[in-house]
Amino acid sequence: MIDPIAIAMGPLSIRWYALAYIAGIIVGWKYVIYLSKSYPILFDHKLFDSLLLYVTCGIILGGRIGYVLFYNLNYYFSNPEEMFMVWRGGMSFHGGFLGVVVAIALFARKANLSIFIIGDLVASAAPIGLFFGRIANFINGELFGRAAPDLPWAIIFPNGGEIPRHPSQIYEALLEGIVLFIFIRRVSIKTQRPGIAVTSFVIGYGIVRTICEFFRAPDAQIGFVISHLSMGQILSLPMILIGGIIMFLLSRKDPLH
Repeated sequence: MIDPIAIAMGPLSIRWYALAYIAGIIVGWKYVIYLSKSYPILFDHKLFDSLLLYVTCGIILGGRIGYVLFYNLNYYFSNPEEMFMVWRGGMSFHGGFLGVVVAIALFARKANLSIFIIGDLVASAAPIGLFFGRIANFINGELFGRAAPDLPWAIIFPNGGEIPRHPSQIYEALLEGIVLFIFIRRVSIKTQRPGIAVTSFVIGYGIVRTICEFFRAPDAQIGFVISHLSMGQILSLPMILIGGIIMFLLSRKDPLH
């Protein structure tokens, strides 16, 4: 496995995980700026720095709160001081997603802009951040897959015992990152309707995450939640349902210009 520490300078060290988050935000934001050229009248470029701050806070706060509530509530009830120790790890995509939704809603209201147009911009770039994040998960040797001793490309992870496992982080990087990016890009080009890109992301992510969870080992502290369904799958199913309903309602309205 790759050393999770990218740069070590005496007592200080920089991890690939942190660099991946930074790279995801920077590259994703550059892409948002590129896409915003399609809305020169509706979007004031002076607001970009403010939107970036809102989205970043939504990711960090929502991701951490989501992890505490969805994945390790009992532990943090017993150790409340550790809820704020984000550097120790423990982030939830679904929590981060909800945090970004709230952040976009607040920003749209403050800036008097369409929540769907802003959502489309952010959602179009989200797969970029997901790609870098999953690669960081792989380097960290975390969120590894289920046992697959006969799989030719199976990998033994340091924290996964001596059994070769699915490199599920790579599956997720490909599906949640590359495939979802291409899908949203094609949908956006084909359908010039506000809200379709963001709802496509919500539905698409819910589907690919549900699929990937069948290859990913369930979180050790909670295991399977209902039958053979993991927490990630349970949280993804509402995304598919709600995203589908919103897309259906949007498709019945006249496009906004």
